[in-house]
Amino acid sequence: MSEFLGTPLPEVRCIAPTRYPDARGLFWEAWHAGRYPGLGVPGPFLQDNLSLSYRGVLRGLHYQHPRAQGKLVSVLEGEVFDVVVDIRRGSPTFGRWTGCVLSTTNGWQLFIPAGFAHGFVAQSEQALFHYKCTEYYHPADEHTVRWNDPDLAIAWPVTDPVVSDKDRAGRLLRELPDQALPEYR
Repeated sequence: MSEFLGTPLPEVRCIAPTRYPDARGLFWEAWHAGRYPGLGVPGPFLQDNLSLSYRGVLRGLHYQHPRAQGKLVSVLEGEVFDVVVDIRRGSPTFGRWTGCVLSTTNGWQLFIPAGFAHGFVAQSEQALFHYKCTEYYHPADEHTVRWNDPDLAIAWPVTDPVVSDKDRAGRLLRELPDQALPEYR
C-alpha cells in the first residue's frame, strides 16, 4: 500500500508507494485507480509525459488555465527538487509554495492539483521525470510564473540554473491578470 505524506499545502499530496526490493531489483505500484483516490489523487489521467533534464536544468513554474491540469509526477531516474505554488485567486494559501526531493532512491510521487504552478530542478547528472496529467496539453492555455519570483522566495538548491527562454520570460505572480489565474473553490 502507498502512504500519504503531508505537505504545507493541504491539497498537494506527497505519496510514498510501498516498494518491494529483492535480489533482482525493485518493484512498486505507480498508480492504482482503486486506491489512489483514497489518498487524494482522483484522476482520471488522460496523458503521460516524460522529460529528461541534466544537472542544473530548471523547468517551470508552469500551469494551464483555463483548461487546467492536475499532475501526478515522479522521477524514474535520478533526483529533482520539485516545487508546487498555490496560484488560486482567493485561496488561503495563495502564493505559498512547498518543495520536496523526488528521486529513484525514495520513489516518492507528488500530486499537483489543477490550480497550482509546478516546476523542478534536476539535482543528479540526469533526471528522467514522469508526469501523469488529468487534462491534455493545450499550448494556448499554458502560462509561466517566473522561477525566481522574489515574492515567492522559493529556496531553490541552485543559484544559476539552466532555464529555457520561455521560462526566463515568465511573469511575476503579482503581474498576472486575474483572468490568467484559476479561482479557489
